[in-house]
Amino acid sequence: MNIRSLTRGDGVVIGAAVLLFIASFLKTYDVGDEGPNAWDSLNSALAIYMVGVLGAVLIVLSRSQPQRRVAGIDLGQFGVAATVFVAWFFFWTLIDLDQIDAGAGLILGLIAALALTGAAIATPLVPALKAPLVGAPRPASPQPYGAQPQGGYGYPGGQQPYGAQPGQPQPYGAQPGQPQGGQPGPQGGAPAPADASQGGGSSDFSPFWFAVPVARPLYGEDGSPAPIAELAPGTWYLAVEQRGPGLIAQTQDGRRGVLQDTSGIQRG
Repeated sequence: MNIRSLTRGDGVVIGAAVLLFIASFLKTYDVGDEGPNAWDSLNSALAIYMVGVLGAVLIVLSRSQPQRRVAGIDLGQFGVAATVFVAWFFFWTLIDLDQIDAGAGLILGLIAALALTGAAIATPLVPALKAPLVGAPRPASPQPYGAQPQGGYGYPGGQQPYGAQPGQPQPYGAQPGQPQGGQPGPQGGAPAPADASQGGGSSDFSPFWFAVPVARPLYGEDGSPAPIAELAPGTWYLAVEQRGPGLIAQTQDGRRGVLQDTSGIQRG
């Protein structure tokens, strides 16, 4: 799971799930020093507290993985339903206590369940919660003359178009600088030669590193409608080939696919 694909809402979901897990070890009812907690009765611990934790796990997995269905069931929707059930249980349990005082585990469990449910439902709707949990890394600064750039997959300085400055992202489609000693470009407003890549392929295509502004699906080269991966913002990927208006991109684990939407991407 790529942590850069998580949102602030996912961070709230994870924090609320941890709080709910801690609440399961506190006293459910305040009946003295020996008050029971949820683990004194596995039915309560597994059927209530752990259902909320499981719902949080399913929500986070559904938003960070391209394949979000198991046996035709959407994992995110199942996780949200689980959190709503847990919050509903805590609410009615507190109302129907009669002469028993609520313990810290029950009160903290209700707070955690409400936060978990609220974040799960509001994240797709509130822009502030949809913002990335971890910001994109800053582009690397230019290296001094003669210095060797740091290695490692994803470093956007190993393969640059001729004439481009390393470490400076460029919008996809921007023209690199003039090569040293080369001939100047067209003068007097004369139209530039047509780019052969616009016709579906280019023999002079040079691989380059790029990053996407938002999460975008990567489709198989065989034209399958189902995505094989999801490109996350803040991570550099390698474009190895032009495919019509799209790009053939390679992920960190070596998978290749077609990025159909190249609008707003940044070149490394």
